Amino acid sequence: MSRVLEVCVDSVDSALNAFNGGASRVELCDNLLEGGTTPSAGKLKVIKQVCRQMPVFVMIRCRGGDFLYNDHEMNVMKSDIEILKPHADGFVTGALNRDGCIDVDKTKELISLCRPLPVTFHRAIDMTCDISQALEDVIALGCERVLTSGGEQTVLEGLLTIKQMINQANSRIVVVPGGGITERNIDRILGELGINEFHCSARRTRQSDMSYQNTAVTMGGTFSPPEFSLKIADTDRIRKILKPS
Repeated sequence: MSRVLEVCVDSVDSALNAFNGGASRVELCDNLLEGGTTPSAGKLKVIKQVCRQMPVFVMIRCRGGDFLYNDHEMNVMKSDIEILKPHADGFVTGALNRDGCIDVDKTKELISLCRPLPVTFHRAIDMTCDISQALEDVIALGCERVLTSGGEQTVLEGLLTIKQMINQANSRIVVVPGGGITERNIDRILGELGINEFHCSARRTRQSDMSYQNTAVTMGGTFSPPEFSLKIADTDRIRKILKPS
């Protein structure tokens, strides 16, 4: 059974590396340090130009932090869907209530605007108070996929829960494991779950080409990524992940 890999990317270079490495599709985001937010229309448009044959699923998440959205934030995400839809092949989204349950009404609004494109419910499900009930809600909403680490920090830690989710779903939705998957653990994960579709970033660090680097200044806040190194999807890592040991 051939492997179906979705690579999470936040740049054109990463998308191109994912394509060259053999990824089945990419999930396009910005701000991966915050778990991924909505990317720009320009980035999506250029990726579709350079990776014409590869499906691009677009994250719709207006900010980092929790998944409890007010009306203004919902309007932002609705507008983003309308702007990005002409170039997207699918969307990744979702919303929660303050009690940790799926916000069915708001998620339904977002999904309706995404149609007829396929929709993945993102890892907000890992932040729910009852992941089993959340899965039923996501299925009832008509999502084609749900991305999850089983309510834990990594897929390996949530492996038992993911297995239970797959059994509960009973082919009504594709349960896609994602979170901490590498070339060193993918064989074990797929073997124990009995599936072939998964999600990872497969990144490496690429140093900046800047010849002058002012290391005394950072552009971010208190928690700032290094200014002069970039995380980028790695073609060789993707090929290793796709090739069974």
